Amino acid sequence: MQPEDLMLLVTREMPFGKYKGRIIADLPGNYLRWFAREGEAKGEIGRLLVLMNEIDHNGLNDLLKPLRGG
Repeated sequence: MQPEDLMLLVTREMPFGKYKGRIIADLPGNYLRWFAREGEAKGEIGRLLVLMNEIDHNGLNDLLKPLRGG
């Protein structure tokens, strides 16, 4: 993980699928787990989905609140 990946979680939108257009940090846990089971997307989006799944699975979502800028 790179430090800038945390900022990407709260700014990057899901580019495809059921939750297209939703910020990655706002994806539901069951969708993140589904990606983990079925095989993640490739590249940056895949890396961010894996990271967000780990954050969600470990109950660390509050760590992203300061990065949301609101």
